[in-house]
Amino acid sequence: MISNQILSDRHARGYLTILTGLLLLVALVCVGMWAQPSRPASLSVKPSAPAAVAPAQPGTNHELTSVDLEAFLDGLMPAQLEREDVAGAVIAVVKDGQVIFAKGYGYSDMAKRTPVTPDSTLFRPGSISKLFTWTSVMQLVEQGKLDLNRDGNDYLDFKIPPAFGKPITLRNIMTHTSGFEETGKDLFVKDAQHMDSLEYYVKNHIPERIFPPGEVPAYSNYATALAGYIVQRVSGKPFEQYVAENIYTPLEMKRSTFVQPLPEDLKPMMSKGYDRASSDPKPFEFVEAFPAGSVSTTARDMCNFMIAHLQNGQFGSVQILRPETATLMHSRLFGSDDRMNGMAHGFYEESKNGHRIIGHAGDTELFHSDLHLILDSNVGFFVSYNSAGKGEISPRTVLFEKFRDRYFPYTEPPPGKIENAKADAASIAGLYISSRRFESSFLKLTSLLGQNKVFENSDGTISIDPFKGPNGQLLKFEEISPLLYREVHGRAHVGFKWDGNGRLQFELDWPFFVFQKVGFWENKYFNYTLAIFGLIMVVLTVLLWPVGALIRKHYGRPLDLNPLERKLRLGVRLVCILFICFFGGWLAVLATAMASISAINALAPWIIVLGILGVLSAFGSVLVCVNAFRSWSTPNRWIWTKLHETALALGCLSLVWFALTWNLMNFNIHY
Repeated sequence: MISNQILSDRHARGYLTILTGLLLLVALVCVGMWAQPSRPASLSVKPSAPAAVAPAQPGTNHELTSVDLEAFLDGLMPAQLEREDVAGAVIAVVKDGQVIFAKGYGYSDMAKRTPVTPDSTLFRPGSISKLFTWTSVMQLVEQGKLDLNRDGNDYLDFKIPPAFGKPITLRNIMTHTSGFEETGKDLFVKDAQHMDSLEYYVKNHIPERIFPPGEVPAYSNYATALAGYIVQRVSGKPFEQYVAENIYTPLEMKRSTFVQPLPEDLKPMMSKGYDRASSDPKPFEFVEAFPAGSVSTTARDMCNFMIAHLQNGQFGSVQILRPETATLMHSRLFGSDDRMNGMAHGFYEESKNGHRIIGHAGDTELFHSDLHLILDSNVGFFVSYNSAGKGEISPRTVLFEKFRDRYFPYTEPPPGKIENAKADAASIAGLYISSRRFESSFLKLTSLLGQNKVFENSDGTISIDPFKGPNGQLLKFEEISPLLYREVHGRAHVGFKWDGNGRLQFELDWPFFVFQKVGFWENKYFNYTLAIFGLIMVVLTVLLWPVGALIRKHYGRPLDLNPLERKLRLGVRLVCILFICFFGGWLAVLATAMASISAINALAPWIIVLGILGVLSAFGSVLVCVNAFRSWSTPNRWIWTKLHETALALGCLSLVWFALTWNLMNFNIHY
């Protein structure tokens, strides 16, 4: 549910064809080539120093007024929606405690041509919902009911299993440094009948911990849901009721709710959600980990929330947070690289153009949203689209960049002189995986498919595949200080550094995960080679089995094998068929899972079936190896037969390696 502009968490799609019979099998391993948190002690925490924000440079800027905004956005949005095949969007801007712009563009229902409006069309802002969860946490912190540095287990009626000798705290959760791996099962569910309670979700979907708490940022929806459950237990009220009474009501957010399905009075206002405007609408999305992303709201309601945070917790005559609590919440709490943006208390830094900006992005499958608070200018910006559209770069990214450069223009300082730029580029080149990843289940395969490649360009800049600009071309970054890179003619930054274990990593402008350099055994090209080689061998062996029989029959040359050799030969080919069924089955299961975001929930039985197939294939590989060994010790055996049977044995071992390494037969149904 975090921005697909970041993970682009959009992997490109297509298939590599190697013989007609190999198509379905090789696609599984080649899909990766398709190309992305008295006075209570916790309030006295001293946040780490913020990344330096260079002062704004003088320039020609437009005054941020309602009139100029409307002219600017009216000229931009209709063309953007049409070009990107997006049904509708809503934009709201606040300044100095006032709403200066709120307007809808396009349609909330394409078939009925129902226009989007800022006050009566509901959108799903996805992970921006987390900001209500974090605000709730901070309210309880200032009341002395929660301590950000206390073991989170103290607030639970179950235990997060121990790991790394450190407890997980709310401080870790709010900065996405809890150390949990990613999870996918039951994050979204098909309909209301499949919804379980928040209590059930957090107790039955505990992820494995893959990093020590407080060290490596790795965005976690589960951890946010856990924070929501802590709010529920400590407040003594259902989470959605607590938020309604303590945030929505005082902020007069009358058309906002965490409740799913929607209350009857709000259902008619809900925008349809689309993959593209030209496609049919999809059903309402149900988020089981709902404190992490289930809010339905209007742009006007979000204005009130932004105003309250920009005014240090105050909205009109009410105060949802004390000024000192709001100031603390907006302050930097964690950063893995002091040169880059860091995490505040739930918000994350997005500082650019000489201004300190905090915010949050949000994605469901259909809705894509951004919220930005330009703190030093008292400006808030909210946008939500009801369609993914067709672009590789989210329209909201382009929109906010244009807004920021129009009203807060900035000239980047020239890069410093780097003596060893080429050597630096060579030292960082390689493949990297995101710290936000699956480790213990079959979904670890996405870490292989999603590896990013850093490489040097001929002009001395670097690029990172698959990060592209609006023109569809890979972005170029130039080194501006040792191992710190800035987009050529742009604002984006990439910072490289070595972590405490001597492993090279890089961070983008979003601080809730990093990318870590992979070793040889994780390298996608090495693993693709093993898998493709193995699949070619088993498929060709099966395809040529009947072909060979027909040729021998035609020429009257029967196989001269004794009974044991015939049994071995038949057994080897049955093992090859097992491998084909195993990898073909995984391809079919994953293709089914991609049909919808909730389809992944039904895979547990298939994981067991395919795991059994994998184990049988692995044991069968012993037979293949025995056959290859006997082939070399048998006199008068044709040399090409010996070479084929040896290559087949190596191919089967390669497939076993691939399946074991990427958890394709580990029977873990908690994914």
